[in-house]
Amino acid sequence: MGPVSVLPKHQRLSTWEEDLAKMTHLQAGLSPDTIEKARLELNENPDVLHQDIQQVRDMIITRPDIGFLRTDDAFILRFLRARKFHQADAFRLLAQYFQYRQLNLDMFKNFKADDPGIKRALIDGFPGVLENRDHYGRKILLLFAANWDQSRNSFTDILRAILLSLEVLIEDPELQINGFILIIDWSNFSFKQASKLTPSILKLAIEGLQDSFPARFGGVHFVNQPWYIHALYTLIKPFLKDKTRKRIFLHGNNLNSLHQLIHPEFLPSEFGGTLPPYDMGTWARTLLGPDYSDENDYTHTSYNAMHVKHTCSNLERECSPKPMKRSQSVVEAGTLKHEDKGENENTQPLLALD
Repeated sequence: MGPVSVLPKHQRLSTWEEDLAKMTHLQAGLSPDTIEKARLELNENPDVLHQDIQQVRDMIITRPDIGFLRTDDAFILRFLRARKFHQADAFRLLAQYFQYRQLNLDMFKNFKADDPGIKRALIDGFPGVLENRDHYGRKILLLFAANWDQSRNSFTDILRAILLSLEVLIEDPELQINGFILIIDWSNFSFKQASKLTPSILKLAIEGLQDSFPARFGGVHFVNQPWYIHALYTLIKPFLKDKTRKRIFLHGNNLNSLHQLIHPEFLPSEFGGTLPPYDMGTWARTLLGPDYSDENDYTHTSYNAMHVKHTCSNLERECSPKPMKRSQSVVEAGTLKHEDKGENENTQPLLALD
């Protein structure tokens, strides 16, 4: 016989009320607008949230070949949100998340911001992360491709830094629902640099981002891309899902088309926005805090991305900015580059990340 409650009947919580309280906690911190967005766009229903999560958890037994290292409610919830609460799809993504890590053990060894390779990539601005979100509440990530010094940063370390950054950001339930935008500036990216983007490493990146991470990408925007970046499409096409062809936009130097999708007030001047030029050290200072240094001495800390607290804004205020490389395509704030209406074929989406 189970324990008998000593509380008066009117003070006891039913199992249903306990579940409701737990689910309310999982949605704690979300704005009413975001909760409504989750309901309309993602089919998120707080009344059955616990059942949805448990049904995904129950599927784990079907994949004994995978080590599911984390299965708590909040963790599984982000996979449901990434797959619009289709439970089978959410479980498939959860399994792929851990399988990708099992198959690429070296990538996730010392998977921390103070790992020397990751730290170098972060300090060089891979990725950049804007402090403010766009008008849809999406976080904007930046990559300035020409800043890739191949003698300093391997592509794998840049990918590790991007995945680590996403791990930190996805802890925010607002971003689980609103998602992300990625802008890649290809200005002055040389053919020699592009030649290092082999099919194998591009496949590794696509598997890590498209197939194995619980994030909603609302758009991937190419700016100032040379002709050989167009050619990369033929390399990565075999690795893309059919439904992922809608969200990568090739803008060329037509920033007007970019601004139709991301308003200038949310963009730095490199992209014709009204914000100051992006400081490449911003996100590195956020992750590394007082241990941030743009010198070549890499000290180790106990930072662990899976236990990050939401202290980004405080760290950014506490750490004084340091001069960093900027994009080589800086334009004056508010200045737009224009193209004739007949020359806008570059703005058509070719491919996308789910």
